[in-house]
Amino acid sequence: MKQIAESLTAYLGKGEAVLKEKVLKSSGNVTVYGDSVHAVGNAVVMMCRDEKQKFLLITAAGTKDMPAGFEGETFTLAAGAVAMKGELSEANAAALRRYFPWSAPKSLRNVRTTVGCGDRLGLATIGHVRAAKKVQVSPVLAQQSIRELTMTKRTFRKVVDDACFLVFAADYRDGYGADGDHLKTLADIDTALAAGMPMITLDLSDVMNAAAGDWDAAAVNEAFDRFPAAQKQMITGDYAGKEFVLADDVSVKIDELTAKRCAVMYTAALDFAAEVHEHLKAARGEEFDLEISIDETSSPTLPSHHLFITRELHRRNVEFSSLAPRFIGEFQKAIDYIGDLDEFDRQFKVHALIARNHGNYKISVHSGSDKFAVYPTVGRETRHYLHLKTAGTSWLEAVTVIAYKDPQLYRDMHQCALDNVSDMLKLYHITADFNKIPALSTLSDEELPALMTMPEARQLLHINYGPILTGNLRERFFEAMHKFEADYDDRIEAHFDKHLSLLGVPAAK
Repeated sequence: MKQIAESLTAYLGKGEAVLKEKVLKSSGNVTVYGDSVHAVGNAVVMMCRDEKQKFLLITAAGTKDMPAGFEGETFTLAAGAVAMKGELSEANAAALRRYFPWSAPKSLRNVRTTVGCGDRLGLATIGHVRAAKKVQVSPVLAQQSIRELTMTKRTFRKVVDDACFLVFAADYRDGYGADGDHLKTLADIDTALAAGMPMITLDLSDVMNAAAGDWDAAAVNEAFDRFPAAQKQMITGDYAGKEFVLADDVSVKIDELTAKRCAVMYTAALDFAAEVHEHLKAARGEEFDLEISIDETSSPTLPSHHLFITRELHRRNVEFSSLAPRFIGEFQKAIDYIGDLDEFDRQFKVHALIARNHGNYKISVHSGSDKFAVYPTVGRETRHYLHLKTAGTSWLEAVTVIAYKDPQLYRDMHQCALDNVSDMLKLYHITADFNKIPALSTLSDEELPALMTMPEARQLLHINYGPILTGNLRERFFEAMHKFEADYDDRIEAHFDKHLSLLGVPAAK
């Protein structure tokens, strides 16, 4: 490590290109991330790794040239130069964002195509970035829900910091997002905002009256009659008996009962969305991305309901970047789309037209990873004005790496998943028949990776990331992932290449 630090002392202050060229790429068990070599005055900051961990290494011409704000172990070099070895700590992440503002997340509200790259491990960013650089897309590299934070022992601050370090290591300057995913309360939103997350996915499921979707006409009318007279007049006047033309051959009709039902189902949720919007504006001005999520329901979002929601959000002056309906069919975790593809195509076209004609916001596809069958339709009908949200697929690429590289660890992870699956099924809706998965005792080590192409095994491992990452396998797992980091980066890149290619996202200019 000292040799690496000293390799640059003669070149400090001569520009970043020279430093990247002259740095000693490795010494002993320490390797430099070549793209991470960055100049700060008469100092250079870079990321390295040894057999156990990643760390920052800073070389400065003298004590007075050491960039302020970094923390770590300092040591002297020849000719009065100094160096510091710093852990990937909260303070050092903050220092990186201070000196290299492009390493901080930002609002992507004006970006046409965005992809949420859920990273439950804080390890996938380099692979995500490699894939994103090839096409016209901006990645949301830091994305996590409260449930995921609990299941992985992380915080929003840690999620953002992990992305920051690897964005720095990859020298990725094109901008990335950070998403507090599926948040339901102002308190949780504030925690995400305090961590520097510009995107908030507002889950309205707790404030929607979803049950009213199944009420008979008498119950709907009774509930609607309790609304203020002016509001009732506005709803019926604007929607009852109206037809909204979206294209030459596509329109949405709303009868009186549907108008009333929508008001009963969504008014409280829409009012809360307006409250959250004002809260975000007060906190971040115009630098935020608000996504409205109405997908956490048991029934698909009808086009008439989608149209009502978006028009009423605009009436309340809510500036939202994207909206996630609940689409027809099954968007189960970790596997491809289940359902009638022709009917999905027909209905998705209508949803995309509503977004284009009523605010030009992005359609957001949740649980979107590995839904390869619908990607061509999603890309075509949205004209790539979309947000695709992924999460568990990057975790499963890690599991696949383990299956190839450390078969015994994979076997232990698989058994842990089997031991905890009953509890996890209370949290995740999947319909896999786990009895179809071969007993591990019948499989050779060479056969284990093939399990990650089997829908039932993928779903088993997907929903059990929590027990694996928080139990007694945690340390072994992260040690293995550090060891096989390069393999993981390659798999993530190839996997997201497939996602973005099937979406038809244009190549980078």
